[in-house]
Amino acid sequence: MRIIFIGPPGAGKGTQAERLVQTYRMAHLSTGDMLRAARDAKTEVGLKAEQYMSKGALVPDEVIVDIIAQRLEQPDCQDGYLLDGFPRTIAQAEALDAMLAKKGTPLDAVLELQVPEDELFRRLASRGRADDSPQVIRQRLVAYRQQTEPLLAYYRQRSLLKSIDGLGTVDEIFRRACQVLNQ
Repeated sequence: MRIIFIGPPGAGKGTQAERLVQTYRMAHLSTGDMLRAARDAKTEVGLKAEQYMSKGALVPDEVIVDIIAQRLEQPDCQDGYLLDGFPRTIAQAEALDAMLAKKGTPLDAVLELQVPEDELFRRLASRGRADDSPQVIRQRLVAYRQQTEPLLAYYRQRSLLKSIDGLGTVDEIFRRACQVLNQ
């Protein structure tokens, strides 16, 4: 199964993604984790990414697309994967579509985790990460609305979008996601 997981920062994608990848035995490709690891390892791409991440801005498409292209070639992705945090823009989605078309491995579904903005802000502010100051949180939510929300229409037109209510317990949200994927 090849899935994209879309949702604003703080929606709970990471928590749900971990459960989904275990249940469906697929690779978890979290661009956030990949970028933080590259930043912490002080790699060239990580240092480039940090310049944007520290301001709450999105990392440029070419950096992300290169990371994803390399990752999809790994053996653990051959039987399926969940993309968490990618694509974030129409340009990234088009690059991914082209990449997957070349390989003959189209997407199976795009899951959208829906959470009201006031709840997102509350969740993010309570995490205590260095990059979760109120100013950076606001900027990340604005960036999501401007750059990522257009993906919903993009994938809806391709009949791939499945929306899930992201409020409730972790178990309730997980059950909703599984119901959608099992259809």
